[in-house]
Amino acid sequence: MAQKTSYQSPLGLIVIEGPVSDNEIEKLTMNEKLTNFRPPKKQQKALIEISNLPMGMIYIARHEQEIIGYITFHEPDKYTRWSKHPGIIEMGGIEVSEDWRRCKIGESLLKLGFSNPVLDTYIAITMEFCWHWDVNQTGLSVWDYQRMLTRLFGCVGLEQVPTDDPDILEHPANVLMARFGKDVSKDDRMLFEQMTFESKMKSMIG
Repeated sequence: MAQKTSYQSPLGLIVIEGPVSDNEIEKLTMNEKLTNFRPPKKQQKALIEISNLPMGMIYIARHEQEIIGYITFHEPDKYTRWSKHPGIIEMGGIEVSEDWRRCKIGESLLKLGFSNPVLDTYIAITMEFCWHWDVNQTGLSVWDYQRMLTRLFGCVGLEQVPTDDPDILEHPANVLMARFGKDVSKDDRMLFEQMTFESKMKSMIG
């Protein structure tokens, strides 16, 4: 069930809503500064595609008819180990336009997205790769940016998880974070903990 909230910022009224449908996304425009992952029009197309996935959910921040921020949820990519777990949903991306920073949009998107009761039954993960971070625009070092992100994601209960996942190990600033929904079973928790270090599991089996 879609939810919506709004608040007045120094730059104007901001509406936070979701999950939004493909039709709703298509009717809006993308802020030209939403370029962290791909050009704005291509990113809008990607959001539409994600919204149509079996577990796909898109939450947006908008000002009038312009998307100024978003957060995505979907199944883990099939090439990752996490796709082998039956109870994992991935927070795939979160982005806020440079024009609308310091308006608490990131925190508002996270809080609305994670208030969805669907997530109570899932282990939500996010894999944060430093090459997607806009450190040049913020003036932060990669380590300061990492600390900022982990604090921000902590507002909804995401916590840093050690792992030997090769994508995370590709750069020491990369980080895996996870949040256990309140209805996640003990077995699903144990399976996730075992999967965080595949090398250890292989050595035990071998």
